[in-house]
Amino acid sequence: MAATDLRSLYPHFENKLRERLSVLRGEIRAALLRVDTETYGELAGQVHDVDEESLADLLTDVNLAAISREVQEVRDIDAALRRIGAGTYGQCLDCGEPIDPARLEAYPTAKRCLACQRAYESQPAAKSPPKL
Repeated sequence: MAATDLRSLYPHFENKLRERLSVLRGEIRAALLRVDTETYGELAGQVHDVDEESLADLLTDVNLAAISREVQEVRDIDAALRRIGAGTYGQCLDCGEPIDPARLEAYPTAKRCLACQRAYESQPAAKSPPKL
């Protein structure tokens, strides 16, 4: 599919991205409220031994990791919406070829075609965990 043909699908993908953004904002808001009400201090105050303290630490870390993933997805959605505005959405950042619409349907924030994404993920730096 040519890039000009893909542009006819922009309204569909923009709606899909905005709907996901709305859901994510709600999830982030709820998670932050949970973290606020279940602060580490409260959890730690309820523990009585090292194992319970470790569990409290783990629960706090899991909550923060989930929020971090959701915030990253918001950033990816914002970047995809900017690409729609610029007319470059659905165009691979690496090779410039159109991204398969089926890939965009499954993963609307995709920045690369499948071949370039595979090559990107095979690079050692791409495999390192994200810094929080």
